[in-house]
Amino acid sequence: MLDAVDAALIRALQGDGRATYQALADGVGLSRTAVRARVKQLVGAGAIRIVGVLHAGVLGMEVFAHVSFRVSGPVGPLLEELAEREAVVFAAQTAGRFPVVAHVRVRDDEALAKELGALRSLSGVTGAEAFRGGQIAKDAYSSVRELRDVAIDPLDWRLVRHLQRDGRASYAELARRVGLSQAAARSRVVRLIEAGVIHVTAIAEPAAVGASEQVGFGLRCRGDSGAVAARLGSLSGVSFLATGFGRYDVIGSASAADRPALVEALEAVRACSDVTYVETWEHLAVTKERYGGDAAPAA
Repeated sequence: MLDAVDAALIRALQGDGRATYQALADGVGLSRTAVRARVKQLVGAGAIRIVGVLHAGVLGMEVFAHVSFRVSGPVGPLLEELAEREAVVFAAQTAGRFPVVAHVRVRDDEALAKELGALRSLSGVTGAEAFRGGQIAKDAYSSVRELRDVAIDPLDWRLVRHLQRDGRASYAELARRVGLSQAAARSRVVRLIEAGVIHVTAIAEPAAVGASEQVGFGLRCRGDSGAVAARLGSLSGVSFLATGFGRYDVIGSASAADRPALVEALEAVRACSDVTYVETWEHLAVTKERYGGDAAPAA
């Protein structure tokens, strides 16, 4: 089990995966050498991966939807088909009113309607209900950030692909791999990060960081759903929130080390003023999970 310092380092790296060891050390009160060793140990043990995550809008995947499936018979065949679909970025077998849920990202509402039509024809599906996301209020992995208009050339895409594999690759290493000077590589990476094109973050292995219990939830609320989501975003254990339209006003997910802690997190969600209805589904098995855009165009 991770100690408090490791947990603090992971939180810091989720916010900025390229933070210097000195900045990380200042945040946790240890020496730079000690922090460097801890980060390398976390990565080496598989507790975290530090990678670059593309903004979904870069690849024209700005429309988000949560889809709940009714299924006749075993759900395994459906999950296999969902895992093969490019538009599906998350799929899980669940315990709840719907046995399978998925997250879809596509270019626009026309593409969403086409994708939903295809999903309803998959193995065993007897019905599918969609929540059309309006705004992502919290995303522990991809970060909620504005995408600025910026030109991206083939050298930028090569840097992006290297950062997707190793978010903490040094500027010297990146420069060598793409054939730039170190200063030029640094300038390009900083520009891509500041424009919101890519976010370097620590993706944690749930069991390693004490988050083995995971649930999704859908909420109905009074008033401004965005304001409700903003309040929920500060709660411990809540990792994802989106407002939108459909069966719910807000959907989200939460994780915790054990069942009592998960119950506590959900109770905190229920206690939020203006939340009038809460529906939950436990993630029994996650078969696909992709963060932001996982691929970049070929140079």
